Amino acid sequence: MEISPVTLEGQYVRLEPLSTAHEEALIDSASDGELWNSAVTVVPTHDTMAAYIEAALDGPAREHELPFVIIRKTSDEITTRGEVVFLTRSAGVSPASDEVVGTTRFYDIQKNDRRVAIGYTWLSKRAQRTAVNTESKLLMLTHAFERWQCIRVEFITDVLNQQSRAAILRLGAKQEGILRNHMIMPNGRIRDSVCFSIITEEWPEVKARLAAKLEALARP
Repeated sequence: MEISPVTLEGQYVRLEPLSTAHEEALIDSASDGELWNSAVTVVPTHDTMAAYIEAALDGPAREHELPFVIIRKTSDEITTRGEVVFLTRSAGVSPASDEVVGTTRFYDIQKNDRRVAIGYTWLSKRAQRTAVNTESKLLMLTHAFERWQCIRVEFITDVLNQQSRAAILRLGAKQEGILRNHMIMPNGRIRDSVCFSIITEEWPEVKARLAAKLEALARP
């Protein structure tokens, strides 16, 4: 597994390596819906965004994490990723130009065991319930299973985050169990977490399902 910054690009989104230059754009994204007020997702505020980015950027140096900004595309083009061919059209709700709408990352990268987790994902309100999250996950899962040859990809979310749990299940991941007293949230709440996974034997079916969803969105 070569753990190095990479850009993953699809029809609707482009995942670019996170950098300090994205601070203001991410503050704007988090401001759309005041995401930092969520009780079930850790989203930085205006005052903590710089520290959040700096902490995330420690990961690539240790080959432990690989953080991205999520950019929603608006230009028309044809993009091919592996066996998935996208007939491009502008995404459902299109701003005037490409825009940063959130962040995500690979983390807990275990090269010897060829497994990785996907998380730290949050999206501006305007990008939620669009193709953005579906394609972001397709791009990352394709990279994990086909480039890194992973045998397992994990997703962990707050037991109270019903929206996230439903979205992970829609990907085709399997729920494995509850991690009790897993972490302490910024407000002091002791959080139980739900663990999901996709393993290599399940990847072809998951990939086909996600590709079909995006193909349906591409139809006029």
